[in-house]
Amino acid sequence: MADEPPIVPTAFLRRSFVYRTLQRLGAEFALVNGAAVALRVGVAVEVDLAAGRRLGLADLSPLPRTGFKGAGTIEFLTAQALEIGPDNNVAYRQPSGGLAARLAPSEIFFLDGLDGEGQTVARLEGAWHWGEERPRRPIGYPMPRGESHCWFTVTGEQAPAMLAKLCGVDLRPAKFAAGQIAQTSVAKINAIVIRCPAGEVVAYHLLADSASAEYFWTSLIDAMAEFDGKPIGLAAVRRLLGNSTLSRNAGEGGEQQRVG
Repeated sequence: MADEPPIVPTAFLRRSFVYRTLQRLGAEFALVNGAAVALRVGVAVEVDLAAGRRLGLADLSPLPRTGFKGAGTIEFLTAQALEIGPDNNVAYRQPSGGLAARLAPSEIFFLDGLDGEGQTVARLEGAWHWGEERPRRPIGYPMPRGESHCWFTVTGEQAPAMLAKLCGVDLRPAKFAAGQIAQTSVAKINAIVIRCPAGEVVAYHLLADSASAEYFWTSLIDAMAEFDGKPIGLAAVRRLLGNSTLSRNAGEGGEQQRVG
């Protein structure tokens, strides 16, 4: 049987904010939940893995995410089976593999699992609606985080040293605990930094204004050069961070080109 043609980002309405840069790097794309995601960046996944253990940068922007804000947000989300603790600036890991990042007493930025299927995002957004009761019960309101923010992930032992060049917050593991959040400036733009709560290497999710995605990516790549860092793909990130909800079509050892 002939091989399937390669995934081309422009064939889909949803794509990464930096897809052109990834194409120039020779990235191999996968179809994940209706969007093209860089699965590998021009090399075998084992090479990506080695780079990711040292210092890697992945673009996860096409993966599902959402947000809710306002009075009643926490009550609504916990009623939908999200596990959210009491502390702000903490990302609470979910059994599904997602992260509920509590940015404020009534604000959650939710990152769905690395499988990319977006089942929890779809369920939460589908469950939110105004009731007919008067006065209405406060349940917060949705925030379009999938379009407002790019999502990059930095991995590896050199990640804290690299980020120290761009951010004034001390992100070293001894000072910045797993799951901790910093709402700060990175490369002179506002960003949300989340220390990944699990995985074989230290890693950080970086969320920033999507309009600045290309600038942000370039700034990170420039800062990584000193440490021999390189872009990596989703396949390596899944292996490095672990994911309890990997698609059955994208197993630990052999992610396929079409996922979702």
